[in-house]
Order: sequence, then C-alpha cells, then structure tokens
Amino acid sequence: MRNFKLTLCYDGTRYDGWQRQGNSDETIQGKLETLLTRLLGQSVEVAGSGRTDAGVHALEQVCSFRAETDEDCETLLGEIRRFLPEDIGALALCDAPPRFHARLSCREKTYVYRIWNSAEPNVFERRWMLAFPQKLDLEAMRAAAAQLVGEHDFSAFCANRHMKKTAVRNLRDVEISRMGGEIRIALTADGFLYHMVRIVVGTLLEVGAGRRAPEEMRAILASRDRMEAGPTAPAQGLTLWSVHY
Repeated sequence: MRNFKLTLCYDGTRYDGWQRQGNSDETIQGKLETLLTRLLGQSVEVAGSGRTDAGVHALEQVCSFRAETDEDCETLLGEIRRFLPEDIGALALCDAPPRFHARLSCREKTYVYRIWNSAEPNVFERRWMLAFPQKLDLEAMRAAAAQLVGEHDFSAFCANRHMKKTAVRNLRDVEISRMGGEIRIALTADGFLYHMVRIVVGTLLEVGAGRRAPEEMRAILASRDRMEAGPTAPAQGLTLWSVHY
C-alpha cells in the first residue's frame, strides 16, 4: 500500500466546498475520489489539508491518499490531469512517507483574501475578488490586525456556535498590502476556525471604512462572542494560498 501526496489548485466558484457531501456531487473531494477510484480500480479516500468552503478557491491545496498500484507517479499524474474538470488542476504527485497525512501533518496554512478597491470595474477577475469601492484606511486596518497576531481564543471569529474543540489558534502573521486597485490580506496560522478568515476580513473592512476603531479588536477577542465581530466577508475573495509542512 503506497501513500501519495497530491497538490491541487482550483477555482471554487461552482463547487459546494472541499468536503464530500451526501446531498451534492459538486465538491472537490468528491470529484477527486470518484476519479481516483475509477483510475485505480479500488476505493480511494482523500484527505485534504483543510476544508475550503463553498465558493473558496485554492492556489495550493495538498491532499493525501493510499492505494495499491505499481503505476509511477508521473503516469498517474498525467491521467489525473486528463480527466479532472478544467477548474481543478493537479500540480504535483509524489510518494509520501507512510505516516504523512495532509491535514494532521500540516504545520501552517496561509489564506489570502483579495479585494478590488476601485470604482473601476474588474471584469476578468470578478470571480476571485470582493468588489469594495469605498475608500479604506490601510494603516487603521494594519493596526487592528496587529492586535490579532499571536495565540488567542478566536471564538468571536468563528461561525460554529456549537464547536466542542478548542478555539485557540496561533495567528502568526497578518499582512495587508496594496497593488494598484487590489488589496490583499494574507493570514498565516497553525489552523483556522470555521469562517475565521472571512470574519476577520469582514471586521477589518469595517475598521478600514471607519465604522470601527482599531483598538476594538482586543475587546472583540476577549468577548469570545461572534456577535461582537464584523460580518462574514463573501467567499469569492478567499484563496487557500499555501500549505506548510
């Protein structure tokens, strides 16, 4: 039995997220498992580094699976590329150590949220950015984001009100940059809660638009109350950017 590491990219626009669901055929995991099961002639289960939500994209999603096969990785990768839909791309495939697991072995992930901050239309990238033409104070947003860096209980930035596991995460870095009309918010952490990045971004946008003061972030964290944070930013602006092992 071999253990494989597969690296993917995908446009999540038309999918119901990464995780396989009984009521939907339109998930990344579901498409991949169906294809691998057919190609390898055996039942294949795929583990991803994280569960991206419906409409969220991935520049680098890492997954792992086990299978009995003598086929070399280059040939199998070519077959995967041939039969995957055009909005899911297989970037690399290799043999992995026996104990490697895409999620459990992951040390950090980086997500990037892209915002089109201009009155001019951006026709060709509209599916991968949030259009937000209102002027934003990036320095205020950076001051607010700095208060989130470190190990904290991020319950206030989690949409799962019934989560039983710990909400403590180590947010190592938040970088906010502008490139012309585009603003990028990059967050790197050892893990993320359900909708955490999108709620953080929604709250930072309120700060940037002058509807909140940057220093409110500490009080929001301390409250551990989702109602104290800002809205959940739309899915289309979010991309799983990189996965670190």
